[in-house]
Amino acid sequence: MERMLPDISSVKDGYDRWSSVYDSDGNPMQVLEGPVIQQAFGNVDGLDVLDLGCGTGRHSLHLAKNGANVTALDFSEGMLDTARRKMGADGVAFKSHDLSEPLLFPDGSFDLVVSGLVLEHLNDLALFFSEIHRVVKRGGRAVVSAMHPAMFLRGSQAGFIDAASGELVHPGSINHQLGDIVMAMLHADFNLDAIDEVSPDANFVDRFEMKASSTGWPMVVVTQLTPNR
Repeated sequence: MERMLPDISSVKDGYDRWSSVYDSDGNPMQVLEGPVIQQAFGNVDGLDVLDLGCGTGRHSLHLAKNGANVTALDFSEGMLDTARRKMGADGVAFKSHDLSEPLLFPDGSFDLVVSGLVLEHLNDLALFFSEIHRVVKRGGRAVVSAMHPAMFLRGSQAGFIDAASGELVHPGSINHQLGDIVMAMLHADFNLDAIDEVSPDANFVDRFEMKASSTGWPMVVVTQLTPNR
């Protein structure tokens, strides 16, 4: 049975609301994912890079600072507005785009495509990865992270406390299994070069006041892909 994502407008509205506190609400997922995915980027100096679901620009700005020519897409204007106000944002081409739709770039436009913690908000993984494959240059790469499916077993999904109302807001998530993700990559004709399942250690769990049982539980998956051409 197909697992359907809630109305996409709820995800967009949720991230517009989240944008005001996204960089300051102490989300452990971003802290755990950041160093791993950024190491996977490798040397980006002089590369044309596409960041899909850029949010407030945490990866886009890192890439630009390290010499990449970055184009960054998100469908939340709130997130994009926050990103554009940051130091170094003038070195990134931030654009509005819904990732449930085809990308508006010619084939082979980018040396590297990156995407951080977006997959749970996409219903059509086949389209997402086939579009990445299409816009990556021959010899290029993709680096994609996601909230680990094991987190859903703990009742966890993307969410935040709305500062104005005090409401716990879940923008809308779909529980893609790890097999769903990997098979979508392979069917899009990617080679899966590396997959890291990232878990917090006891110090990380203590730092973020997480349950002790979270120690060693996979929170993030980071994949490295090359097109099979």
